[in-house]
Amino acid sequence: MKVVAIVGMAGAGKSEVARLLEEHGFEKVRFGDITDEELEKRRLETSEENERYIRQQLRKNHGMAAYAQLNLPRIDKALKSSNVVVDGLYSWEEYILLKEYYGKKFTTVAVCTSPATRYGRLAHRAERVLTMEEADSRDKSEIENINKGGPIAMADFTIVNEASLEELVRETERVLSALK
Repeated sequence: MKVVAIVGMAGAGKSEVARLLEEHGFEKVRFGDITDEELEKRRLETSEENERYIRQQLRKNHGMAAYAQLNLPRIDKALKSSNVVVDGLYSWEEYILLKEYYGKKFTTVAVCTSPATRYGRLAHRAERVLTMEEADSRDKSEIENINKGGPIAMADFTIVNEASLEELVRETERVLSALK
């Protein structure tokens, strides 16, 4: 069994790649579900400001590997019956924790997209819409405060997602072929 973590900046297409892996039998564990559950538990509105606050609080309380640590039980449970795709690994510390914990079972796939393309997508997506200013602020925060660049730089595979959905599907299938 394999654990494949999808890494990339907001709007790059991580969730779409995760969905495609799900179609190939992978079970998805979305790290952001922890944030959504915390928002709900605290009865906070879903917004970039509240999401950022929750992410910062979780990392303050559990360390920079918080999301990986908090999701280990979900990943382990899913791994008992299928390969797992992790949607949204963020920090270098999360990457290190998962790499050490799962060893050779662990692979990363970076989805890379230019800021202009990502910001356009983020402004028009169905959920968690971000303005260009919010997206730019989030990019800076994720790069400067949570060490997001490391996992992207160290990815085992890279998918450039600047074209059509069909091209993204082809690139994802190329990665799936290499994983077998």
